[in-house]
Amino acid sequence: MSDLTQRPALQFVTNLWDASKARGMIPLDRLVYRSNLLGQDVRIVNTGGGNTSSKVMETDPITGRSVPVLWIKGSGGDLRTARRANFASLYQERMLALQDIYLRKPNRGPKTEAEDEMVQTYAHCVFNLNPRAPSIDTPLHSFVPYSHVDHTHPIACIALATAKDGPELTREIYGGDVIWVDWQRPGFELGLQMQEVCRRYPAAKGVLLGGHGLINWADTDRACYELSLALIDRAEAFLATRGAPKYAFGGECRGDIGDTERQRMLVDLLPWLRGRLSTPRKVIATLETDALVRKLAGSRDAERLANLGTSCPDHFLRTKIKPLLVDWDPADNDVEGLKRALDAGLERYRADYAAYYRTCKRPDSPPVRAVSPTVILIPGLGMVAWGKSKSESRVTAEFYKAAAGVMQGAECVSSYTALDRQEAFDIEYWQLEEAKLRRMPPEQPMSRQIAAVFGAGSGIGRHTAERLAQQGAVVAAIDLDAEAAQQTADRILSDIGQGIGVAGSGIAGCGNVIGLQCDVTDREAVRKTLGQVVTAYGGLDHVIITAGLYISPGQDGNVPDRAWDAMYAVNVKGPFMVAMEAARIWTAQNLRGSLVIASSVNAVVPKAGSLAYDASKSAVNHLIRELALILAPNVRVNGLAPATVIAGSSMFSRSRVEASLTKYGLSFGPEEDDKQLTDRLAAFYASRTLTRQSVTVEDQARAISLLVGDQLSKTTGQILTVDGGIKEAFLR
Repeated sequence: MSDLTQRPALQFVTNLWDASKARGMIPLDRLVYRSNLLGQDVRIVNTGGGNTSSKVMETDPITGRSVPVLWIKGSGGDLRTARRANFASLYQERMLALQDIYLRKPNRGPKTEAEDEMVQTYAHCVFNLNPRAPSIDTPLHSFVPYSHVDHTHPIACIALATAKDGPELTREIYGGDVIWVDWQRPGFELGLQMQEVCRRYPAAKGVLLGGHGLINWADTDRACYELSLALIDRAEAFLATRGAPKYAFGGECRGDIGDTERQRMLVDLLPWLRGRLSTPRKVIATLETDALVRKLAGSRDAERLANLGTSCPDHFLRTKIKPLLVDWDPADNDVEGLKRALDAGLERYRADYAAYYRTCKRPDSPPVRAVSPTVILIPGLGMVAWGKSKSESRVTAEFYKAAAGVMQGAECVSSYTALDRQEAFDIEYWQLEEAKLRRMPPEQPMSRQIAAVFGAGSGIGRHTAERLAQQGAVVAAIDLDAEAAQQTADRILSDIGQGIGVAGSGIAGCGNVIGLQCDVTDREAVRKTLGQVVTAYGGLDHVIITAGLYISPGQDGNVPDRAWDAMYAVNVKGPFMVAMEAARIWTAQNLRGSLVIASSVNAVVPKAGSLAYDASKSAVNHLIRELALILAPNVRVNGLAPATVIAGSSMFSRSRVEASLTKYGLSFGPEEDDKQLTDRLAAFYASRTLTRQSVTVEDQARAISLLVGDQLSKTTGQILTVDGGIKEAFLR
């Protein structure tokens, strides 16, 4: 093939390069731009995987001379979201000089201590004190004598790289433009091999790494990007002509389930399953019901392919050596039967994994990690991926979905092969990977926790949702006002990020926070909403109810009968129904959790002027104590009794603020804005407390996070008052 940049007539990946955007960018920004374009398509690059690099001339900060510098995506970065700070920079001449050091080492070679030791020498090559750690793939880029290198994991190319006839297929598709290289663990030796390929095949434009992915190069960044697309397109076109998109893994063996029934079964199943897998620590789920995954799970070849496991190392580092395929027939339509099959499957899987570790471990291997599966394939339902966070489980789901695509492509043209078990173990338990795990920051206080906040559209609920998310929880922000709930979710995601990874769609493929609409007075709505939380995250740990209704009394201090009914429905019956529906999930999980219901200081200290509201909150206090008895021992139930919180509360409209100011003889004028009036009323309320401080929504959110956290893990049936120390006489 004379020119691989000539795209085939049938194109599968889109060229997104915009010359007008790239024009005028400095080389590093062009590298970021190129990386982001490649990372946008999950068919090209796995989340957190792949590398791009550019060799550019930079000014040495010491000598002032112009020197060649290798800019490469650093360890732990993601091409889709990469920015300047995600790229490591190294003196190219020093990287090349490391070859002499390596070649003088005795007993060198792939997977030797000598090779692993070279990773530490990269620090001596860092340009301009760049703190970003270089990737273990750095030699693959440095030793290729071209200015720009892309290393990607396209599904179509990995399908060829894992096919039994991979070398022959590579020659058939690419001729001499892409050279096949047998599997080898990434590192210094593979970098030397890339260098040798370029020397022996000067016309070659890239390498297909057996079982791994694609590397290609060019003298300009745009040419490198467009070459990547062209090579991927050729693989995609070849597989398409062989029927890959329609290949059904040997044909259907077990039937499928309709969407409505699938949702019902998953809502019943997932909390129970989460309880089985949360040993010793809780896990978060991502559900994938894509047709490709369901096709694999219900196919004749499913057992063979599942047991082979994934091949690309970027896959099985997340997905473990293999998934659990559940031996269950959807035609039975029996959730209890599925649970029995899962129990048997989990027992078998854990025994298999322990045996795999015992068989493959080496004298210096790290201790065995969790023996439970991170990927579970269920015929008719799809796949459930698990991880310590939503981000981790989403990436795991993404990886195994990609692996399913790889298997589909490989099987339609040849037969799928996986890494040798010992080789796979040596990657999974590589000391360098273990060191990377140890460098990760400690988990946050609310990591691995799933929280549902009712009333999250404003006030205390919004600030509570924000605080729990900041502490590491995944959060469902729920409100009667759907737009307000979504605004809370969007605000949190913009502040903390939703985590890397894209899997599935809608609720199942969500980020760390979701916004949901719910009327707490409608039991069916509550059940549906909690089912959405389960679908999103796999279960439920904490429920916080700050939703409430206050109806201002008339001049006589009373409210109509319908107002009494409305306030009791929202303030008392609503929390009861939420608690009872959540109890179904908590019972199935059999894990520790908590429930916090917002009461009011008015229920503690008698106060004239809001009889109906205060009476409803008094009922809430007793409801809290009763629920503490009902939901023990796993679920703690406590209440929060805040003083009147004005700023940020949806209950304090301007008219109510004005009425309160009038009641207390505080002057105000129509020209004053809302903030001036609320500040004046808040200051008055503060003057009536022992601390002389305004009570804010942040104060209440801090108290709620204390109640749901570990600090008060043995506190239940209590009402925590946060009121600044209200003096009872002031309320009369």
